[in-house]
Amino acid sequence: MNEEWGPLAGLIGEWEGEGGVDHAFKHSAEVVFDTTYREKCTMKPFGPVDNGTQSLYGLDYKSAMWRDDEENPFHTEVGYWLWDAATGEVMKGFVVPRGIVVLAGTFTTADAKVFTLKAALGDSKYAIGENDYLAANASSTSYEVTITVGDGTFGYDQTTWLNMKEFAEPFPHTDHHSLTRVAE
Repeated sequence: MNEEWGPLAGLIGEWEGEGGVDHAFKHSAEVVFDTTYREKCTMKPFGPVDNGTQSLYGLDYKSAMWRDDEENPFHTEVGYWLWDAATGEVMKGFVVPRGIVVLAGTFTTADAKVFTLKAALGDSKYAIGENDYLAANASSTSYEVTITVGDGTFGYDQTTWLNMKEFAEPFPHTDHHSLTRVAE
């Protein structure tokens, strides 16, 4: 079932999770700290999308994260996961409403349960784009996420390296979470 989506087939559905960990710099306190969060994510299949000889299957996805009992999420993403069976390319393209867009990618097999996607600022293929404010204050120089797909679960470990005026060296902003499918 869902063979057309290759390694993305196990991500189809609605997902929820408690206990994610966000390792970040808190500007208001000027400290680095870990915050736990809950997350809701939907991944709806679509395809094929044909472009010349290329045929892609994808997932339309939306994700939101909340700290404690916050009413509004502190982080949201919208985008697409894409699979090109002919080349073995998997991609994640998304927008964060702080003025950043990312297209991360890698090559893997259709039955992969673990894969790592990467993007870098200025890369000609898997790239990061950001607004002037972020470029001056918290420029994302690289992004890497490892996805692990289980039976009714998926997890991610991601690192975004940031050039921030608060640090002499690039800062590793990390997020780790495991979610459970709550609906197909």
